[in-house]
Amino acid sequence: MEHSSRGGSRDRGQSSRKRKRGSEKQNRDRGAEDDVLLVDIRDLLRRNKPEADTIETEASPTVVHTGKDENFPETEVTITELSSTGDGLALSPARDHVYAVPFTLPGDTVKIRVYRTMGRESYSLADFIEVTKPSPQRDDSLIKCQYFAKCGGCQFQMLPYEDQLKHKKRIIEKHISTSRETKLTPHFSLPGRVKKAAHNLTEPLNIGFMMKGRRKVMDIEDCPLGTDIVRVGLKNERQRVLDSVHQFKAGATLLVRENTRRIPRDKVEENATEKKGVIRIDHPDYIEEKSYITDQKGISSEYIDDYLFRNVAGTFFQNNNSILSPFTQYVRERAVPASADSDPSKPKLKYLLDAYCGSGLFTIALSTVFRSSLGVDVAAGSIESARENARLNKLKNTGFAAADAAKLFQDVPYPPHQTLLVIDPPRKGCDTNFLKQLLAFGPARVVYVSCNVHTQARDVGVMVRGDTGDGSGKSSVRYEIESIKGFDFFPQTGHVESVAVLNRVANVE
Repeated sequence: MEHSSRGGSRDRGQSSRKRKRGSEKQNRDRGAEDDVLLVDIRDLLRRNKPEADTIETEASPTVVHTGKDENFPETEVTITELSSTGDGLALSPARDHVYAVPFTLPGDTVKIRVYRTMGRESYSLADFIEVTKPSPQRDDSLIKCQYFAKCGGCQFQMLPYEDQLKHKKRIIEKHISTSRETKLTPHFSLPGRVKKAAHNLTEPLNIGFMMKGRRKVMDIEDCPLGTDIVRVGLKNERQRVLDSVHQFKAGATLLVRENTRRIPRDKVEENATEKKGVIRIDHPDYIEEKSYITDQKGISSEYIDDYLFRNVAGTFFQNNNSILSPFTQYVRERAVPASADSDPSKPKLKYLLDAYCGSGLFTIALSTVFRSSLGVDVAAGSIESARENARLNKLKNTGFAAADAAKLFQDVPYPPHQTLLVIDPPRKGCDTNFLKQLLAFGPARVVYVSCNVHTQARDVGVMVRGDTGDGSGKSSVRYEIESIKGFDFFPQTGHVESVAVLNRVANVE
Protein backbone atom coordinates (compact mmCIF):
# COMPACT_ATOMS: atom_id res chain seq x y z
CA MET A 1 0.00 0.00 0.00
CA GLU A 2 1.32 3.45 -0.84
CA HIS A 3 -0.11 6.85 -0.02
CA SER A 4 2.03 9.87 -0.79
CA SER A 5 0.52 12.74 1.12
CA ARG A 6 2.93 15.38 -0.19
CA GLY A 7 4.58 16.51 -3.36
CA GLY A 8 8.27 17.40 -3.53
CA SER A 9 10.27 19.61 -1.23
CA ARG A 10 9.28 22.75 -3.10
CA ASP A 11 5.63 22.12 -2.34
CA ARG A 12 6.37 21.51 1.32
CA GLY A 13 8.55 24.62 1.50
CA GLN A 14 5.68 26.75 0.27
CA SER A 15 3.43 25.07 2.81
CA SER A 16 5.92 25.80 5.60
CA ARG A 17 5.88 29.51 4.81
CA LYS A 18 2.10 29.46 4.95
CA ARG A 19 2.31 27.63 8.27
CA LYS A 20 4.59 30.30 9.73
CA ARG A 21 2.26 33.15 8.80
CA GLY A 22 -0.67 31.42 10.45
CA SER A 23 1.21 29.67 13.22
CA GLU A 24 0.02 31.81 16.10
CA LYS A 25 -3.66 31.40 15.26
CA GLN A 26 -3.20 27.71 14.46
CA ASN A 27 -1.55 27.11 17.82
CA ARG A 28 -4.51 28.74 19.55
CA ASP A 29 -6.94 26.63 17.55
CA ARG A 30 -5.12 23.32 18.04
CA GLY A 31 -3.20 23.96 21.24
CA ALA A 32 -5.06 21.38 23.30
CA GLU A 33 -4.39 18.57 20.82
CA ASP A 34 -0.74 19.58 20.44
CA ASP A 35 -0.33 19.63 24.22
CA VAL A 36 -1.79 16.13 24.52
CA LEU A 37 0.57 14.82 21.83
CA LEU A 38 3.54 16.41 23.62
CA VAL A 39 2.59 14.75 26.91
CA ASP A 40 2.57 11.33 25.22
CA ILE A 41 5.90 12.04 23.51
CA ARG A 42 7.56 13.09 26.76
CA ASP A 43 6.23 9.97 28.47
CA LEU A 44 7.62 7.71 25.72
CA LEU A 45 11.04 9.41 25.92
CA ARG A 46 11.08 9.13 29.71
CA ARG A 47 10.33 5.41 29.60
CA ASN A 48 13.12 4.83 27.09
CA LYS A 49 15.75 7.11 28.62
CA PRO A 50 17.67 4.33 30.45
CA GLU A 51 18.17 2.49 27.17
CA ALA A 52 18.87 5.68 25.21
CA ASP A 53 21.70 6.56 27.60
CA THR A 54 23.57 3.39 26.59
CA ILE A 55 23.42 3.95 22.81
CA GLU A 56 26.18 5.69 20.85
CA THR A 57 24.36 8.49 19.00
CA GLU A 58 27.14 8.86 16.41
CA ALA A 59 26.56 5.27 15.31
CA SER A 60 22.78 5.80 15.19
CA PRO A 61 22.13 9.25 13.66
CA THR A 62 18.63 10.72 14.00
CA VAL A 63 16.94 11.96 10.82
CA VAL A 64 15.50 15.45 11.33
CA HIS A 65 14.38 18.44 9.28
CA THR A 66 16.92 21.20 9.84
CA GLY A 67 15.18 24.19 8.29
CA LYS A 68 12.49 25.46 5.96
CA ASP A 69 14.85 25.76 2.99
CA GLU A 70 16.11 22.20 3.33
CA ASN A 71 14.68 19.15 1.60
CA PHE A 72 12.38 16.96 3.65
CA PRO A 73 14.35 13.83 4.54
CA GLU A 74 12.84 10.38 4.30
CA THR A 75 13.56 7.48 6.62
CA GLU A 76 12.06 4.21 7.84
CA VAL A 77 10.73 3.73 11.37
CA THR A 78 8.77 1.17 13.37
CA ILE A 79 5.74 2.44 15.28
CA THR A 80 5.94 1.78 19.02
CA GLU A 81 2.52 2.94 20.22
CA LEU A 82 -0.52 5.07 19.44
CA SER A 83 -0.77 8.51 20.97
CA SER A 84 -3.97 9.81 22.53
CA THR A 85 -4.45 11.93 19.40
CA GLY A 86 -4.44 8.85 17.15
CA ASP A 87 -0.96 9.39 15.69
CA GLY A 88 1.59 6.60 15.70
CA LEU A 89 4.76 7.26 17.72
CA ALA A 90 8.12 5.84 16.63
CA LEU A 91 11.52 6.09 18.31
CA SER A 92 14.75 6.96 16.53
CA PRO A 93 17.51 4.29 16.49
CA ALA A 94 19.12 6.10 19.43
CA ARG A 95 15.73 6.05 21.23
CA ASP A 96 16.15 9.73 22.13
CA HIS A 97 13.85 11.23 19.48
CA VAL A 98 10.19 10.56 18.59
CA TYR A 99 8.44 10.70 15.21
CA ALA A 100 4.69 11.38 15.17
CA VAL A 101 3.24 9.66 12.09
CA PRO A 102 -0.49 9.67 11.18
CA PHE A 103 -2.35 6.66 9.73
CA THR A 104 -0.08 4.11 11.42
CA LEU A 105 -0.42 1.38 14.05
CA PRO A 106 1.89 -0.17 16.66
CA GLY A 107 4.09 -2.72 14.89
CA ASP A 108 3.93 -1.00 11.49
CA THR A 109 7.28 -0.41 9.80
CA VAL A 110 6.72 2.60 7.55
CA LYS A 111 8.52 4.96 5.25
CA ILE A 112 8.06 8.56 6.35
CA ARG A 113 8.95 12.10 5.27
CA VAL A 114 10.05 14.41 8.11
CA TYR A 115 8.66 17.91 7.61
CA ARG A 116 9.08 19.60 10.98
CA THR A 117 11.42 19.01 13.91
CA MET A 118 11.03 20.43 17.42
CA GLY A 119 14.60 20.06 18.64
CA ARG A 120 14.01 21.26 22.18
CA GLU A 121 11.32 18.65 22.70
CA SER A 122 13.15 15.92 20.76
CA TYR A 123 10.38 15.04 18.32
CA SER A 124 9.45 15.44 14.67
CA LEU A 125 6.21 15.53 12.71
CA ALA A 126 6.26 13.32 9.64
CA ASP A 127 4.17 12.41 6.62
CA PHE A 128 3.16 8.80 6.12
CA ILE A 129 4.43 7.55 2.73
CA GLU A 130 3.97 3.77 2.72
CA VAL A 131 3.93 0.64 4.84
CA THR A 132 6.97 -1.59 4.28
CA LYS A 133 5.98 -4.17 6.91
CA PRO A 134 2.42 -4.11 8.28
CA SER A 135 1.41 -4.51 11.90
CA PRO A 136 -0.59 -7.65 12.78
CA GLN A 137 -3.42 -5.24 13.68
CA ARG A 138 -3.52 -3.61 10.25
CA ASP A 139 -6.25 -4.72 7.84
CA ASP A 140 -6.17 -2.53 4.75
CA SER A 141 -9.17 -4.37 3.28
CA LEU A 142 -11.28 -2.34 5.73
CA ILE A 143 -10.34 0.93 4.02
CA LYS A 144 -13.38 2.05 2.01
CA CYS A 145 -12.32 5.57 1.07
CA GLN A 146 -9.98 6.56 -1.75
CA TYR A 147 -8.88 9.63 0.20
CA PHE A 148 -7.80 7.79 3.33
CA ALA A 149 -4.24 8.57 4.53
CA LYS A 150 -4.43 11.97 2.84
CA CYS A 151 -7.64 13.55 4.14
CA GLY A 152 -7.54 14.72 7.75
CA GLY A 153 -11.11 13.60 8.44
CA CYS A 154 -10.37 10.18 9.96
CA GLN A 155 -7.43 8.03 11.05
CA PHE A 156 -8.39 4.43 11.82
CA GLN A 157 -10.09 2.86 8.80
CA MET A 158 -7.34 0.19 8.67
CA LEU A 159 -7.95 -0.78 12.32
CA PRO A 160 -10.72 -3.32 13.16
CA TYR A 161 -13.51 -1.62 15.08
CA GLU A 162 -13.08 -3.72 18.24
CA ASP A 163 -9.44 -2.61 18.36
CA GLN A 164 -10.51 1.02 17.90
CA LEU A 165 -12.73 0.71 20.98
CA LYS A 166 -9.93 -0.91 23.00
CA HIS A 167 -7.62 1.98 22.11
CA LYS A 168 -10.21 4.56 23.14
CA LYS A 169 -10.82 2.74 26.42
CA ARG A 170 -7.08 2.92 27.12
CA ILE A 171 -7.09 6.67 26.43
CA ILE A 172 -9.80 7.25 29.05
CA GLU A 173 -8.10 5.01 31.61
CA LYS A 174 -4.73 6.66 31.02
CA HIS A 175 -5.88 10.23 31.46
CA ILE A 176 -8.19 9.61 34.39
CA SER A 177 -5.50 7.63 36.22
CA THR A 178 -3.03 10.48 35.79
CA SER A 179 -5.10 13.24 37.26
CA ARG A 180 -21.28 7.63 11.51
CA GLU A 181 -21.75 11.47 11.33
CA THR A 182 -24.86 13.49 10.58
CA LYS A 183 -23.17 16.80 9.85
CA LEU A 184 -20.38 17.54 7.38
CA THR A 185 -18.75 20.94 6.89
CA PRO A 186 -16.67 20.79 3.70
CA HIS A 187 -14.56 23.78 2.67
CA PHE A 188 -13.35 24.83 -0.73
CA SER A 189 -10.46 26.89 -2.03
CA LEU A 190 -10.25 28.87 -5.24
CA PRO A 191 -7.17 28.56 -7.46
CA GLY A 192 -5.22 31.77 -8.08
CA ARG A 193 -6.71 32.53 -11.49
CA VAL A 194 -10.22 31.93 -10.22
CA LYS A 195 -9.76 34.42 -7.38
CA LYS A 196 -9.08 37.08 -10.00
CA ALA A 197 -11.87 36.02 -12.34
CA ALA A 198 -14.23 33.63 -10.55
CA HIS A 199 -16.60 33.51 -13.51
CA ASN A 200 -13.94 31.89 -15.68
CA LEU A 201 -12.90 28.62 -14.02
CA THR A 202 -9.58 27.60 -15.57
CA GLU A 203 -8.07 25.46 -12.78
CA PRO A 204 -9.48 22.57 -10.71
CA LEU A 205 -11.60 23.67 -7.75
CA ASN A 206 -11.05 21.75 -4.53
CA ILE A 207 -14.23 21.16 -2.50
CA GLY A 208 -13.86 18.91 0.53
CA PHE A 209 -11.91 18.60 3.76
CA MET A 210 -8.49 19.68 4.99
CA MET A 211 -5.49 17.58 4.02
CA LYS A 212 -3.84 15.96 7.04
CA GLY A 213 -1.12 18.24 8.43
CA ARG A 214 -1.61 21.01 5.87
CA ARG A 215 -3.65 24.17 5.50
CA LYS A 216 -4.89 22.96 2.13
CA VAL A 217 -8.30 21.71 0.99
CA MET A 218 -8.53 18.27 -0.61
CA ASP A 219 -11.09 17.65 -3.33
CA ILE A 220 -13.47 15.10 -1.79
CA GLU A 221 -16.28 13.75 -3.97
CA ASP A 222 -17.77 11.47 -1.29
CA CYS A 223 -17.30 10.66 2.40
CA PRO A 224 -18.36 7.12 3.43
CA LEU A 225 -18.62 8.18 7.08
CA GLY A 226 -21.63 10.38 6.34
CA THR A 227 -25.21 9.14 6.44
CA ASP A 228 -26.88 8.34 3.11
CA ILE A 229 -28.72 11.66 2.88
CA VAL A 230 -25.65 13.68 3.87
CA ARG A 231 -23.69 11.98 1.09
CA VAL A 232 -26.44 12.93 -1.36
CA GLY A 233 -26.27 16.49 -0.07
CA LEU A 234 -22.49 16.64 -0.40
CA LYS A 235 -22.68 15.57 -4.04
CA ASN A 236 -25.37 18.16 -4.81
CA GLU A 237 -23.58 20.95 -2.94
CA ARG A 238 -20.38 20.29 -4.86
CA GLN A 239 -22.24 20.73 -8.12
CA ARG A 240 -24.00 23.87 -6.87
CA VAL A 241 -20.68 25.51 -6.00
CA LEU A 242 -19.17 24.58 -9.36
CA ASP A 243 -22.18 26.09 -11.12
CA SER A 244 -22.05 29.37 -9.16
CA VAL A 245 -18.46 29.66 -7.94
CA HIS A 246 -18.38 33.44 -8.52
CA GLN A 247 -20.81 33.86 -5.59
CA PHE A 248 -18.36 32.46 -3.04
CA LYS A 249 -15.17 33.59 -1.35
CA ALA A 250 -12.06 31.43 -1.15
CA GLY A 251 -12.04 29.26 1.97
CA ALA A 252 -15.83 29.34 2.37
CA THR A 253 -17.36 26.66 4.60
CA LEU A 254 -20.33 24.70 3.31
CA LEU A 255 -22.89 22.99 5.53
CA VAL A 256 -24.68 19.70 4.85
CA ARG A 257 -26.85 18.74 7.83
CA GLU A 258 -29.36 15.91 8.13
CA ASN A 259 -32.98 16.81 8.77
CA THR A 260 -35.70 14.37 9.91
CA ARG A 261 -39.46 14.49 9.52
CA ARG A 262 -41.74 11.84 11.02
CA ILE A 263 -45.09 11.12 9.41
CA PRO A 264 -47.61 8.91 11.26
CA ARG A 265 -48.68 5.83 9.28
CA ASP A 266 -52.28 6.98 9.05
CA LYS A 267 -51.15 10.29 7.51
CA VAL A 268 -48.93 8.79 4.81
CA GLU A 269 -50.19 9.19 1.26
CA GLU A 270 -50.26 5.76 -0.40
CA ASN A 271 -49.35 6.90 -3.90
CA ALA A 272 -47.12 9.81 -2.98
CA THR A 273 -44.50 10.57 -5.63
CA GLU A 274 -40.85 10.25 -4.65
CA LYS A 275 -39.33 13.55 -3.57
CA LYS A 276 -35.97 14.63 -4.92
CA GLY A 277 -33.29 14.84 -2.24
CA VAL A 278 -35.37 12.85 0.28
CA ILE A 279 -34.77 9.33 1.62
CA ARG A 280 -37.74 7.53 3.22
CA ILE A 281 -37.26 4.98 6.02
CA ASP A 282 -40.10 2.69 7.15
CA HIS A 283 -40.88 2.19 10.85
CA PRO A 284 -43.83 0.30 12.39
CA ASP A 285 -45.74 3.42 13.46
CA TYR A 286 -44.39 6.10 11.16
CA ILE A 287 -42.34 6.97 8.09
CA GLU A 288 -39.16 9.00 8.45
CA GLU A 289 -38.24 11.39 5.68
CA LYS A 290 -34.54 12.25 5.69
CA SER A 291 -33.55 15.42 3.86
CA TYR A 292 -30.59 17.75 4.16
CA ILE A 293 -30.13 21.42 5.03
CA THR A 294 -27.43 23.70 3.61
CA ASP A 295 -28.55 27.04 5.05
CA GLN A 296 -26.55 27.88 8.19
CA LYS A 297 -29.58 29.75 9.53
CA GLY A 298 -32.11 27.09 8.55
CA ILE A 299 -33.90 24.98 11.16
CA SER A 300 -33.04 21.29 11.39
CA SER A 301 -35.22 18.71 13.12
CA GLU A 302 -33.97 15.57 14.83
CA TYR A 303 -35.59 12.93 17.04
CA ILE A 304 -33.96 11.26 20.02
CA ASP A 305 -36.33 8.45 20.96
CA ASP A 306 -39.65 10.31 21.01
CA TYR A 307 -38.22 13.75 21.80
CA LEU A 308 -38.13 16.28 18.98
CA PHE A 309 -35.31 18.81 18.79
CA ARG A 310 -35.23 21.76 16.43
CA ASN A 311 -32.08 23.82 16.15
CA VAL A 312 -30.48 26.40 13.93
CA ALA A 313 -28.57 24.21 11.49
CA GLY A 314 -25.26 26.03 11.86
CA THR A 315 -25.19 25.82 15.68
CA PHE A 316 -23.81 22.99 17.79
CA PHE A 317 -25.81 19.81 18.33
CA GLN A 318 -24.41 16.29 18.71
CA ASN A 319 -23.51 15.16 15.19
CA ASN A 320 -23.91 11.39 15.37
CA ASN A 321 -27.61 10.74 15.95
CA SER A 322 -27.20 6.96 15.66
CA ILE A 323 -25.66 6.84 19.15
CA LEU A 324 -27.71 9.57 20.84
CA SER A 325 -30.48 7.24 22.00
CA PRO A 326 -28.24 4.80 23.96
CA PHE A 327 -26.08 7.73 25.05
CA THR A 328 -28.93 9.71 26.63
CA GLN A 329 -30.41 6.48 28.02
CA TYR A 330 -27.11 5.79 29.80
CA VAL A 331 -27.04 9.30 31.30
CA ARG A 332 -30.69 8.89 32.35
CA GLU A 333 -29.92 5.60 34.10
CA ARG A 334 -26.98 7.19 35.96
CA ALA A 335 -28.89 10.33 36.92
CA VAL A 336 -29.99 8.84 40.25
CA PRO A 337 -27.80 6.47 42.32
CA ALA A 338 -28.82 2.81 42.23
CA SER A 339 -28.89 2.84 46.05
CA ALA A 340 -31.30 5.78 46.25
CA ASP A 341 -34.31 3.68 47.28
CA SER A 342 -32.42 1.36 49.64
CA ASP A 343 -30.64 4.03 51.70
CA PRO A 344 -33.20 6.21 53.53
CA SER A 345 -30.40 8.25 55.14
CA LYS A 346 -29.59 9.88 51.82
CA PRO A 347 -32.05 12.49 50.49
CA LYS A 348 -33.56 11.59 47.13
CA LEU A 349 -32.49 13.63 44.14
CA LYS A 350 -35.45 15.65 42.93
CA TYR A 351 -33.88 18.39 40.84
CA LEU A 352 -31.73 18.62 37.71
CA LEU A 353 -29.38 21.49 36.97
CA ASP A 354 -28.02 21.29 33.41
CA ALA A 355 -25.06 23.65 32.95
CA TYR A 356 -23.84 24.27 29.39
CA CYS A 357 -27.37 23.14 28.43
CA GLY A 358 -27.25 24.38 24.83
CA SER A 359 -30.58 23.65 23.15
CA GLY A 360 -31.72 21.46 26.03
CA LEU A 361 -30.58 17.93 25.16
CA PHE A 362 -30.09 16.63 28.71
CA THR A 363 -32.65 18.91 30.38
CA ILE A 364 -35.32 17.46 28.09
CA ALA A 365 -34.06 13.86 27.86
CA LEU A 366 -33.87 13.57 31.68
CA SER A 367 -37.06 15.52 32.43
CA THR A 368 -39.09 12.42 33.39
CA VAL A 369 -36.63 11.56 36.19
CA PHE A 370 -36.94 14.79 38.17
CA ARG A 371 -39.62 16.93 39.77
CA SER A 372 -38.07 20.03 38.20
CA SER A 373 -35.24 20.67 35.74
CA LEU A 374 -33.35 23.87 34.96
CA GLY A 375 -31.04 24.38 31.99
CA VAL A 376 -28.50 27.20 32.17
CA ASP A 377 -26.27 28.56 29.42
CA VAL A 378 -24.36 31.77 28.73
CA ALA A 379 -25.68 31.91 25.13
CA ALA A 380 -29.08 33.57 24.88
CA GLY A 381 -29.70 32.03 21.44
CA SER A 382 -29.24 28.52 22.84
CA ILE A 383 -31.71 29.26 25.63
CA GLU A 384 -34.31 30.38 23.07
CA SER A 385 -33.87 27.07 21.20
CA ALA A 386 -34.09 25.10 24.45
CA ARG A 387 -37.35 26.78 25.44
CA GLU A 388 -38.81 26.06 22.00
CA ASN A 389 -37.75 22.40 22.25
CA ALA A 390 -39.37 22.07 25.67
CA ARG A 391 -42.57 23.56 24.23
CA LEU A 392 -42.50 21.16 21.26
CA ASN A 393 -42.24 18.22 23.66
CA LYS A 394 -44.97 19.62 25.96
CA LEU A 395 -42.76 19.63 29.06
CA LYS A 396 -44.02 21.72 31.96
CA ASN A 397 -41.39 20.82 34.55
CA THR A 398 -38.43 22.32 32.69
CA GLY A 399 -37.09 25.86 32.69
CA PHE A 400 -34.18 27.62 31.04
CA ALA A 401 -32.17 30.69 31.91
CA ALA A 402 -29.38 32.66 30.26
CA ALA A 403 -26.77 33.35 32.93
CA ASP A 404 -23.54 35.26 33.27
CA ALA A 405 -20.68 32.75 33.39
CA ALA A 406 -19.31 34.42 36.52
CA LYS A 407 -22.62 33.93 38.36
CA LEU A 408 -23.83 30.66 36.89
CA PHE A 409 -24.91 29.08 40.21
CA GLN A 410 -25.96 32.26 42.00
CA ASP A 411 -29.72 32.05 41.47
CA VAL A 412 -30.19 28.27 41.33
CA PRO A 413 -33.46 27.62 43.24
CA TYR A 414 -32.64 24.01 44.23
CA PRO A 415 -31.17 22.61 47.46
CA PRO A 416 -27.70 21.21 46.61
CA HIS A 417 -28.21 17.96 48.57
CA GLN A 418 -31.16 17.05 46.30
CA THR A 419 -29.69 18.22 43.02
CA LEU A 420 -27.99 16.43 40.13
CA LEU A 421 -25.65 18.61 38.09
CA VAL A 422 -25.04 17.68 34.44
CA ILE A 423 -22.17 19.44 32.69
CA ASP A 424 -21.27 19.11 29.02
CA PRO A 425 -18.64 21.80 28.37
CA PRO A 426 -16.84 22.59 25.10
CA ARG A 427 -13.51 20.91 24.30
CA LYS A 428 -11.53 23.33 26.48
CA GLY A 429 -13.39 22.00 29.54
CA CYS A 430 -14.42 24.02 32.59
CA ASP A 431 -12.53 27.12 33.66
CA THR A 432 -11.33 27.72 37.23
CA ASN A 433 -14.16 30.13 37.98
CA PHE A 434 -16.81 27.57 37.01
CA LEU A 435 -15.18 24.83 39.12
CA LYS A 436 -15.01 27.19 42.11
CA GLN A 437 -18.73 27.86 41.78
CA LEU A 438 -19.43 24.14 41.43
CA LEU A 439 -17.53 23.30 44.63
CA ALA A 440 -19.18 26.20 46.48
CA PHE A 441 -22.68 25.08 45.42
CA GLY A 442 -21.87 21.42 46.10
CA PRO A 443 -24.53 19.39 44.23
CA ALA A 444 -25.00 15.88 45.61
CA ARG A 445 -24.17 14.21 42.30
CA VAL A 446 -22.45 15.24 39.07
CA VAL A 447 -22.59 13.71 35.60
CA TYR A 448 -19.73 15.15 33.53
CA VAL A 449 -20.13 14.59 29.79
CA SER A 450 -17.07 15.44 27.73
CA CYS A 451 -15.88 15.44 24.12
CA ASN A 452 -12.27 15.81 25.35
CA VAL A 453 -11.14 13.22 27.90
CA HIS A 454 -7.92 15.15 28.51
CA THR A 455 -9.62 18.29 29.85
CA GLN A 456 -12.24 16.13 31.58
CA ALA A 457 -9.49 14.32 33.50
CA ARG A 458 -8.05 17.69 34.54
CA ASP A 459 -11.42 18.97 35.79
CA VAL A 460 -12.36 15.70 37.51
CA GLY A 461 -9.01 15.92 39.33
CA VAL A 462 -10.02 19.32 40.71
CA MET A 463 -13.37 17.93 41.87
CA VAL A 464 -11.78 14.86 43.48
CA ARG A 465 -9.30 17.05 45.39
CA GLY A 466 -11.89 19.69 46.21
CA ASP A 467 -9.29 22.31 45.36
CA THR A 468 -8.87 24.40 42.21
CA GLY A 469 -5.18 24.85 42.97
CA ASP A 470 -5.21 28.64 42.59
CA GLY A 471 -4.35 29.36 46.22
CA SER A 472 -7.93 30.03 47.33
CA GLY A 473 -7.91 26.96 49.59
CA LYS A 474 -9.84 23.73 49.74
CA SER A 475 -13.60 23.54 49.50
CA SER A 476 -15.66 21.96 52.28
CA VAL A 477 -16.74 19.29 49.79
CA ARG A 478 -15.04 17.14 47.20
CA TYR A 479 -16.17 14.32 44.90
CA GLU A 480 -15.51 10.62 44.46
CA ILE A 481 -15.70 8.90 41.08
CA GLU A 482 -18.45 6.30 40.81
CA SER A 483 -17.98 5.35 37.16
CA ILE A 484 -16.50 6.43 33.83
CA LYS A 485 -17.66 5.17 30.43
CA GLY A 486 -16.61 6.01 26.88
CA PHE A 487 -18.88 6.51 23.86
CA ASP A 488 -17.67 6.33 20.28
CA PHE A 489 -19.36 9.26 18.56
CA PHE A 490 -16.72 9.40 15.83
CA PRO A 491 -15.69 5.92 14.60
CA GLN A 492 -12.50 5.72 12.52
CA THR A 493 -11.03 8.71 14.42
CA GLY A 494 -9.05 9.15 17.62
CA HIS A 495 -11.86 11.12 19.27
CA VAL A 496 -13.87 9.64 22.14
CA GLU A 497 -16.73 10.97 24.28
CA SER A 498 -16.68 10.19 28.00
CA VAL A 499 -19.25 10.23 30.82
CA ALA A 500 -17.99 10.48 34.40
CA VAL A 501 -20.34 10.09 37.38
CA LEU A 502 -19.24 11.59 40.71
CA ASN A 503 -20.75 11.82 44.20
CA ARG A 504 -20.20 14.52 46.82
CA VAL A 505 -18.37 13.70 50.05
CA ALA A 506 -17.05 15.83 52.90
CA ASN A 507 -13.55 17.19 52.28
CA VAL A 508 -11.87 15.92 55.43
CA GLU A 509 -8.09 16.07 55.84
